[in-house]
Amino acid sequence: MLARIFNRLLDDSFEPEIRRNISIVTLGRLVANACYRFAPPFLAIIAKDFNVSLSDIGVALFVSELSGFASPFAGRVVDRLTHRNAMVIGLVGTLLGCTVAAAAPNVVWFAVGVTVLALTKQSFDLGLGAWIADHVPYQQRGRIVGLTETSWALGLLIGVSLMGLITAATNWRIGYLFGIICLALVTAPIAKHVNSEPRVVTPHVQGDKTRVQGRGWLVVVTMFCIMSCAQSLFVTFGAWLQDQFGFGAARLAAVGFALGAVELFASLNSAHRTDGWGKERSIAGGALLIVPAGILLAVASTNIVLGLIAVGVYYLGFEFAVVSLLPIATQLVPNSPGMGLGWVLGAGTLGRAIIAIVGTRAYEKYGVDVPALIGSGFGVLAALSILAYKKLGETH
Repeated sequence: MLARIFNRLLDDSFEPEIRRNISIVTLGRLVANACYRFAPPFLAIIAKDFNVSLSDIGVALFVSELSGFASPFAGRVVDRLTHRNAMVIGLVGTLLGCTVAAAAPNVVWFAVGVTVLALTKQSFDLGLGAWIADHVPYQQRGRIVGLTETSWALGLLIGVSLMGLITAATNWRIGYLFGIICLALVTAPIAKHVNSEPRVVTPHVQGDKTRVQGRGWLVVVTMFCIMSCAQSLFVTFGAWLQDQFGFGAARLAAVGFALGAVELFASLNSAHRTDGWGKERSIAGGALLIVPAGILLAVASTNIVLGLIAVGVYYLGFEFAVVSLLPIATQLVPNSPGMGLGWVLGAGTLGRAIIAIVGTRAYEKYGVDVPALIGSGFGVLAALSILAYKKLGETH
């Protein structure tokens, strides 16, 4: 079904490799994203099982997100691998990380598991980004990135929701086990069907092949800010719903399902509109949408209806912004899409790492109001950064 939907959205102007395999790689990323996104909404439940505080689990996520510092190095490695091998290595590593997290006897081993998960999932993401960059012209790239990025939303909408329902019926460890089984099932078709030919490298491209240069650093800063927005709320909204309104695992899964639907809407709209609107304007628009949503949540955090509306709009803006940014990331380092994407993803994971601690501690001291406002502040900074990048480009 997924293949038929995506095939109808792509005409013959796209390479056969893209039309043939976009559904397979999107499904693989959906499962990996579900495993990656599973823990944050259920942090309070996991913390209770380990008999630690929410901020202690926040430290575990901080450690896992520090793996983002390896993203530029991972991007260099991915640029030397075939697309298929990079994706398969990423999925196998993600499976290993989930296994360690599920079997963890204490919070330290849980941190080890989610760190392995975060680090190796990057290999898949970078391999996928390089695959797109090598097969899709920049002018069309927003469409393909938008379609594959539906896996981020669907990972929450379908994957985390199912894992959450399993958690409600059993426990969070069995939720991870379900993810492990799905990872095993999805890796085989990717290994079989994705092209494993060596990458084609265009000779005589000017520029440093290992570093972002000039105004490109503003794109890196923008990703840091956007991911900081997301993490500030994502590590706290589950605890807010549990503490303020008595939500359990099943109701948290239902909220995750609704947020996944919102993010899916944003991803599909980005696929349809970003190339036409302009990538920089699309990023700024999404980032600025976060600002009033965060303020509304801070003001109306005791009202379940307004609070959930605010969370929905918040993640609508986040998803539209980040999906619109990824095509630019693949262009930052000449001839090395994995390297450029690695720098951007590294900045994003650094933002998530810092806010995993800041957000959880702010929540424990002030409630969800302060994390929501922190997210709004980073939304403003993201918009200013990407608009500055656009302006500098127009002056050259």
